[in-house]
Amino acid sequence: MRLNAAAGVLVVFLLSVQVVQGQDDWGVTFSSTEICAEKGSTVEIRCSFTYPSRWKGSVNTVEKTFWFVEKKDGEPVDLTTASEYAGRVEDLCENSTCTLRIRNLRERDSAEYKFRIETNQDVYASGPVTLSVTGLQVKVTETHYCIGSCIWADLECLSSCPQLSRPSYIWYKNGLKSTETTKTFNYYFYPEESFACAVKGYENSPSPSVCVYGQACNTVAYSERSICAPKGSSVDISCTYSSFEDDVKSKFWFSPERSHQGQNPSQPEDLSEDSQYAGRVQILETERGRSTLRVSDLRDSDSAQYRFKFKTPSFEWRSDLPGTTLTVTALQVQVITATVQQSDTLAELKCHSSCSPAGVSYVWFKNGEKIHTTTISSYKGLLHHADRISCALEGHVGFPSPAVHAPRTPSVSVRPSDEIEEGSSVNLTCSSDANPAANYTWYKENSNADVPLLSEGPQLVFRSIQSSDSGQYFCRAENELGRRQSANTFIDVKYSPELPSVSVRPSAEIKEGRSVTLTCSSDANPAANYTWYKENSNADVPLLSEGPQLVFRSIQSSDSGQYFCRAENELGRTSANTFIDVKCE
Repeated sequence: MRLNAAAGVLVVFLLSVQVVQGQDDWGVTFSSTEICAEKGSTVEIRCSFTYPSRWKGSVNTVEKTFWFVEKKDGEPVDLTTASEYAGRVEDLCENSTCTLRIRNLRERDSAEYKFRIETNQDVYASGPVTLSVTGLQVKVTETHYCIGSCIWADLECLSSCPQLSRPSYIWYKNGLKSTETTKTFNYYFYPEESFACAVKGYENSPSPSVCVYGQACNTVAYSERSICAPKGSSVDISCTYSSFEDDVKSKFWFSPERSHQGQNPSQPEDLSEDSQYAGRVQILETERGRSTLRVSDLRDSDSAQYRFKFKTPSFEWRSDLPGTTLTVTALQVQVITATVQQSDTLAELKCHSSCSPAGVSYVWFKNGEKIHTTTISSYKGLLHHADRISCALEGHVGFPSPAVHAPRTPSVSVRPSDEIEEGSSVNLTCSSDANPAANYTWYKENSNADVPLLSEGPQLVFRSIQSSDSGQYFCRAENELGRRQSANTFIDVKYSPELPSVSVRPSAEIKEGRSVTLTCSSDANPAANYTWYKENSNADVPLLSEGPQLVFRSIQSSDSGQYFCRAENELGRTSANTFIDVKCE
């Protein structure tokens, strides 16, 4: 077993040693307990686990498995529900093998990761896997001074993780991308120049810029490379900057994405003058060489990358070097656990986004009314099937999450909506207002029981519907918070008459003067109309009486002959015949 990079030139170092941790048939097997990965990359931690099928004298079955880092209030927290990992973590399990995948690694993800097994009898936690997340650094080796104010030096892009591949590199000189693609290069450098490096494919995680010659050079360093903030909140995006020249003529924040929306990329617009940000942007400079862009009342459209630039009389920092990427997300209510009862549901809910901030208070709403009993990110209580629950951040109640609720009574639509003919394609669609989204199951009512159909999902499809498919259909919509059933929908399949059957009464020998009745019947929808004919040498002559029966009150020998009936509706016609032999007295 080995851990794999999820994409591209991922720099991950693993100790290739199998480690088995366990006792008494409980165990977790890792391919490594030491992992080193670059900031911004993706890593996978994989394990396989075993547990006893019987424990403490009873059958032992797994109810839940999850990964955790640390305990909260004495209990381990599932990483898939932890706000600091929201939107970046996947827990992939198949049979007894589980993989924790973490994307967009941050240095604070460096931690000891453990795996927990919960059964109906007991719990078991593994030993740790240590993940170290590191950033790149530019190492400067001075060689010698050259004529004038320059220096000849060697630059190297270093990582504390041993490299398992040969990635390509990107170098930035004074914020602008250079043509160098190797790990090291040497050249003549000047006092005002700064350099940074990145691994190709992971440009959003470059090294800090360093001054090659001396301590004063042109640099911009962002406090954070990525920030996630809830819709409606405020965010501060900061950087420090220095100039080789003391005289900074101008400085401002801009967004490259805005430059690609009709603006001139070489002349980006100052965000403080952008109408999209009017009244929502402040530029704060609390100390020399530090600038903060504050954006309030965040909108979805504010998700973008933000960069800083400055000008001196002889220099302009334009920056191909990535800035700070802001992601604005809306709140969501996640169903943690739910027990559906006859008239209500006991549910535990969590208010979160892919970037739930720490240290904030939450507001919960039931059917639009504030719940005053809780201000934390979780809520537990009884919900009636019609209740709607939403949440918001304190101070930002104008940006609540979508409400979660059990499915409303489903509706069923039928296509085509007019008459349904045998052999045609027919779709039944079940829909219900539900959050989380509902799962659907179809049923056909019969005299014995409600029989679920083999196909499940919002649509029930008949590629070539048959008369035997006629009947009452209904669907059920279900999510974690409850279930609802639709009203019955009757499917009436129309079809042309089947081959008629003809009966004669009396069925024995027919004698002249007797009463004789011929009856024609055919299965059809809609019901067939019948017409009787007698075959002769001239033509088929329709009889005066029409209908399912042909009646002779006093049959005569001249009535002998071949008779046939025609069954017909708007979908088609068919016919059958019989011979009548009348005997004389």
